[in-house]
Formats: sequence, C-alpha cells, structure tokens
Amino acid sequence: MNLSTSFRFFALMTRFLLTTAVILLCFSCGQPPERNCEDFKTGTFSFKATINGEEKETIFRRTMDLEVDEFEGKTDSSSVRWINDCEYVLKNLNPKSKAEEKPIHIKILTTSGSSYTFEYNIVGESKKFKGTAHKID
Repeated sequence: MNLSTSFRFFALMTRFLLTTAVILLCFSCGQPPERNCEDFKTGTFSFKATINGEEKETIFRRTMDLEVDEFEGKTDSSSVRWINDCEYVLKNLNPKSKAEEKPIHIKILTTSGSSYTFEYNIVGESKKFKGTAHKID
C-alpha cells in the first residue's frame, strides 16, 4: 500500500466514523418523552391557570368514568370516556349553558413523578390549550 492509498483509506474511515457519530447523536436526542399515563387515570389532582391575570386553582377527583371538579366553591361533574391510555373525553353531566354542553378532549403529553402535562380542546375545535396537573392523592 503506498502513501496515497493509505491517505485515502484514512480519509474514508474518518468520514465514516464522523457520519456514524452524527447519526447516533441525532437518534439519541430524539428519545420520546415519558408517558406513564396509567398512573394518572384516577386520583385527586390540582390544576392552576391564569384567568384575567389572576392565578386560579381547580381541584378535581377522577375515577375511570367520573370526574368531579371544585372551582371557586362550586362543584361540577363530568363523565369520563377513555379513548386510549393517554386520551379521554369529558362531558359535563349538568350543563348550565350551551358552552358547557360541548365535550372536552384531553390528551396527556408527558408524565413525570407526580404530575403530567396535557393539551385540551373543545371537541370539534382546532384551538388547543396546554396545562399541567399535579397528583395530590
């Protein structure tokens, strides 16, 4: 093997190793987020949201088929219909207006420890919102 052939071989090996390293780095960065939804199907949760510049808290208790919300001293109940392990639909059992009649689709995006991040929207509408719920029981 002459010097020119050795140099070409070295250049090809270096390019191969660099390409392999970049590909491995790209795949390692794309790890899916943790989604341990089973741990959050039932229990008591807290959700805080900013409404008109003021932070408000909702406490809700969820079983496999019922969710009871407490917000500003008022209690409301919704049926829960699980679509899959990480998605469900809430339907208000006692709506007081046309807006409350519309079901809400909730999708758990990530979980970690005692909380989960979710997105939600009114069924049939494209605008989505995000929130984080903390399991308190």
